[in-house]
Amino acid sequence: MYGLLNLGGLLFGLVAWLFPIVNLAIVNKTENKNWVVFSIASVSACAVSLCMQLLYNSYLVRIKDWSALMDTAKPVVYVSLVLLVVIIALNTITVVVYRKNSVK
Repeated sequence: MYGLLNLGGLLFGLVAWLFPIVNLAIVNKTENKNWVVFSIASVSACAVSLCMQLLYNSYLVRIKDWSALMDTAKPVVYVSLVLLVVIIALNTITVVVYRKNSVK
């Protein structure tokens, strides 16, 4: 069951990237008034993804699987950092684009 935390974290991370990409894809096609909801959902999905990874690391500590923890610590930090930076960048771009369009 704890192995599903990694899969869930990956899926929530992909969903977190998908929401702002969809927002940016439909910016010129329709007047999307729910873009803020998508941005909040994106940040929330990112938070859930990171929380799932923390829970999995906590599980590894609890069962004292030090070798798995040591093998995965650096990649997990790197992937989490990439996820967070991309989410912040995509949502910032979304805010800038929608603010620019609302001024017109």
